[in-house]
Amino acid sequence: MARGNDYSIVLTGQAGMGVQTVEQLLMQVFKLAGFHIFATKEYMSRVRGGMNSTLIRVGAKPVRACVDRIDILIPLNKGGIRHVEKRLSPDTLILAEKEIFEDRADFGQLNIIDIPFTQIATGLGNKIYSSVVAVGVLAALFDIELSVLSDFITKRFAGKDEAIVSGNLAAARAGFEHGKRIAAEKHLQFPLRPDYAAKSRMLVSGVEALGLGAVAGGCNFIGAYPMSPSTGLLQFLAKHADTFGIVVEQAEDEIAGMNMAIGAWYAGARAVASTSGGGFALMTEGLSLAGMIESPLVVHIAQRPGPATGLPTRTEQGDLELALYAGHGDFPRAILAPGSVEEAFSLMRQAFDMADKTQSPVFVLSDQYLVDTYYTVERFDVSGCKTSPQFIKSFREYQRYALADNGLSPRAVPGYGDGLVVVDSDEHDQQGHITEDLDLRVKMVDKRLKKFAFLEQAAIAPTLWPNLNYAKLVICWGSTQPVVEEAIARLGRVDVAMLHCGQVWPIHPAVADYARRAESVICIEGNAAGQFAKLLKLHKNIKIDHQILKYNGLQFSVEEVMEKLSGII
Repeated sequence: MARGNDYSIVLTGQAGMGVQTVEQLLMQVFKLAGFHIFATKEYMSRVRGGMNSTLIRVGAKPVRACVDRIDILIPLNKGGIRHVEKRLSPDTLILAEKEIFEDRADFGQLNIIDIPFTQIATGLGNKIYSSVVAVGVLAALFDIELSVLSDFITKRFAGKDEAIVSGNLAAARAGFEHGKRIAAEKHLQFPLRPDYAAKSRMLVSGVEALGLGAVAGGCNFIGAYPMSPSTGLLQFLAKHADTFGIVVEQAEDEIAGMNMAIGAWYAGARAVASTSGGGFALMTEGLSLAGMIESPLVVHIAQRPGPATGLPTRTEQGDLELALYAGHGDFPRAILAPGSVEEAFSLMRQAFDMADKTQSPVFVLSDQYLVDTYYTVERFDVSGCKTSPQFIKSFREYQRYALADNGLSPRAVPGYGDGLVVVDSDEHDQQGHITEDLDLRVKMVDKRLKKFAFLEQAAIAPTLWPNLNYAKLVICWGSTQPVVEEAIARLGRVDVAMLHCGQVWPIHPAVADYARRAESVICIEGNAAGQFAKLLKLHKNIKIDHQILKYNGLQFSVEEVMEKLSGII
């Protein structure tokens, strides 16, 4: 069985069956053996039961995108095959216990190898070891040294009872030996050549990259209430709070989390409020408060399908207009949407500087797919990650809202200097006191809106790939970027290029310049209304000739984008 540069392994099973344990073990073992890794998951909103799947791509070269193709399937229960059967092909190798197929009429048509995972594990004393047996089998099939697997398991379970460590080692060894036997008997070959440079790479998830970017941006406060799929950022920063001096506040609700973040900025901290779409709906009054008092603010929204609770553990790009239009009244903001793990780090870091310099809210839009995706990346460059506070030392005649010509009044924080720092959620005068002077009201609104020019000047340029020699331009934003890039590469069309927008508001002027060069423009996004396409038309007069939209709760796959593009171009 030879595919070339990468293989797609899919694990299916109910919540509570150890799918995530297998995922974590396999990712680390493959990386230690010198392979590049991409992994993502889809799961139901149940603590136990339901049906979930995890995709792991193992490559001799870097892999960063989701595929439908399944080369090896490991179903852990009877419903596992049916859950992904549309993705199966005659070439799919299924490693499973024969009992799983007792009620299937197409048993003889499937490429199945019976592996008694549970029987092997039970023979070792506990069927819970069956997931580690599966890891051992796969390690053997990919010709990974048993010592690599054993060393990692020893480290992974360090600190546990000795019986747990020895039991897992025995399970890995038994699975490995079984895998070697079936590889010899069935003449199975997975000819991937390790790239030992992969060992020095980081294996990072999207949410970990967002957390590291926040730390690099000087974040020292997070206010949040747990809500899938944003909770991972709260957990990550809490885990590393002592190391980096971060105050982590799990608030009683999203309203409190937002107001705490605004209060932290007022006191001189760099704060993020993190949530998902339904939680942000509660935060919008606080967002307007930030607009009125001209407070810097970073808001992370991990998007999921709505309206209401929608599909709480699935993915979508449906909150762009929510972030853009939320809050009553007119005030400027910026919206960033990282497309990759690398951009999750870099754009989250830049969000804090952008917010601080412009005294405005800056959104970072991720989604379930991005936060739950892992792959190997080069180590992040932190050499330029020095933060410098943008506030001044106040003086006796200090006016927080002085009518500065450029719209940026000097910002001070309480207790630093001789002046008073007065803020008020009502319209206010230059000192910060409530006013109903209508002429002054107009001046204050105009002053606040002048900051939009700074946000436009600071806008992050889009990324064009592979070159300028295109007739068809595919515009995408957020987490669709690696999928679109691989799809275009595999199509092999020299007249097609991708334009990825990591900042979706304000829209960088280069987007319109690139669009004008194209004979036709295609926009790909994960929502039902084509939210970004509407912004491109409304604000940049870009004519979108074709749209590729998806909103069933799943991410785009490379094959899906290839098929859709082929039908258009």
